[in-house]
Amino acid sequence: MELFFKGEHLQEAGAFKSRGACNAVFSLDESEAARGVLTHSSGNHAAALSRAAQRRGIPAFIVMPENAAATKIELVRGFGGQITFCQPTLAAREQTAERLLKTTGATFVHPYDDERIIAGQGTAMLELLEAHPELDSVIAPVGGGGLLSGTLIVAKSLRPDLQVWAAEPLGADDAYRSWQSDRLIPQKNPQTIADGLRTSLGQRNFAIVRQLVDNIVLVGDEVIRDTVLRLWRELSWCVEPSGVVPLAALLEQPTALPGQRIGVILSGGNVDIGAFVAAAES
Repeated sequence: MELFFKGEHLQEAGAFKSRGACNAVFSLDESEAARGVLTHSSGNHAAALSRAAQRRGIPAFIVMPENAAATKIELVRGFGGQITFCQPTLAAREQTAERLLKTTGATFVHPYDDERIIAGQGTAMLELLEAHPELDSVIAPVGGGGLLSGTLIVAKSLRPDLQVWAAEPLGADDAYRSWQSDRLIPQKNPQTIADGLRTSLGQRNFAIVRQLVDNIVLVGDEVIRDTVLRLWRELSWCVEPSGVVPLAALLEQPTALPGQRIGVILSGGNVDIGAFVAAAES
């Protein structure tokens, strides 16, 4: 295989999420924008929305699980996001966000189940195809499905022959199970080091994935961990576990797409590498 990386870990906010967040924030009219924006997120979307809001000069209200990575909490605060912590469950995140919506009047921007977000995330695929129109396939991670949905729409619109694969952690495989069964199956008790992919696939996202994706492959945490360390040691690239899942899947299945030119979306780099290495070596 010949691999072409889309390095979204090099974004200013550390992940592809800046694309959708900027599209959402800058599409608000003045009256909406004045009240600010609000979301719930484990980190990358939170940081991206905070950055976009800061650039427009409006407030960002962020609901984060209390076990969110310290690196991501610092990013959100650095971009001016006002954080409210909650229990690390989707129900707690949604309930806390609903309460804040009533008190702030802010516009809710869902991390992935939002057409503005999906459209913004798709620009990563647009740029990848502009740079490498000769690709045979592309592989992207899937959690909530915003990036994958945008990738699929762009790829299949411009290159219907292009194969689009998704990669998902074995311990958070709701997208795979939903795709296999042709019905949306919620994520329950995900167990993976890829914290950004623990979310449930969104309704809008599933509709797009079900129609357009060519394959969804699963990868275990051990391979994900090894891939993070390999990129760090060999290329000095700090890519978070969620971001390396597509590459980890290809490394685990090296004959899956033989002889192909494959675009690999490395979706983010917000990881405390010291804590990660300590955990990996313990």
